[in-house]
Amino acid sequence: MPLPLERIKGSIPPLITPFRNGEVDYDTYANLVEMQIREGSHGILVNGTTSEPASLTTEERNRLVTLSVEVAKGRVPIVAATGSQAIWETRILTEHAAKAGADALLIVTPYYTRPPQRGMIAYYLEVMKGIDLPWMIYHIPGRAAIDIKIDTVKELREKSPNFVGMKHASLDLDFVTECLAVAGHDFKIFVGLEELSFPMMAIGACGLMNAVGNLRPRVLSDLCEAVWRGDLKTAQDLHHRLHDLNKAIFYDTNPIPIKYMAKRLGIVERNEHRLPMVPATPELEKRLDGVLSRAGMLRSEAAE
Repeated sequence: MPLPLERIKGSIPPLITPFRNGEVDYDTYANLVEMQIREGSHGILVNGTTSEPASLTTEERNRLVTLSVEVAKGRVPIVAATGSQAIWETRILTEHAAKAGADALLIVTPYYTRPPQRGMIAYYLEVMKGIDLPWMIYHIPGRAAIDIKIDTVKELREKSPNFVGMKHASLDLDFVTECLAVAGHDFKIFVGLEELSFPMMAIGACGLMNAVGNLRPRVLSDLCEAVWRGDLKTAQDLHHRLHDLNKAIFYDTNPIPIKYMAKRLGIVERNEHRLPMVPATPELEKRLDGVLSRAGMLRSEAAE
């Protein structure tokens, strides 16, 4: 049975996908799920941008969802990112996630095609026909080349009872306030850009879906919990503590920096991607080592 909707909040990191000799390393992925739970994450996001989903087959994406549900065993919510460029693939991924026992769905705006707002409304309503899981829009205009408008949020809220939120990966803070105004303050907005984690939560976001959670799960969950209890001084301190690391995520295309740092910290054994993604350059590796050292995650001599 899916977990209660109120548990879908807090730090829900989008896990990286470990590869070994070109194949998905499912054993390591299972270990990553366990690490997130052990380190205090409030949930797991499967097949988010950080997972390199465009490099995965539909079967691989489905298997990662099933594996995550099996490993978590209801201890934390599993949010499955099931969006794709084509509606038929989105539907396959969405139906599988529902059957596999995911607790919620995150569906990216159809990318590249740049549909009109009425097309996106029809798309989401069609995808969710016969599926009663809570679902959220993944709003990432920088990659999808399309913006969701407030009127679209309002119409989907009215027409789809299980439309419960959004991952907002944009610098537009006012959009969050506008969403809460039209959709209600129970509308779940997750922060998708690391540098806005604290500011967006301070105005009403319910949690984080940040790539940096692959490296510092506990700090992100601590930040969320500090905001919830009204301890904004602690949350502010954690925001500043994370600043250098948050900026480093975007020194190159995500997840290139994250995968290198995860390897450097021993979280994964290999820093491997599928083309067209490629590993960090030696120059970037050195720069990232400096970030990890300043964050106290490496001994200073290890970064030399």
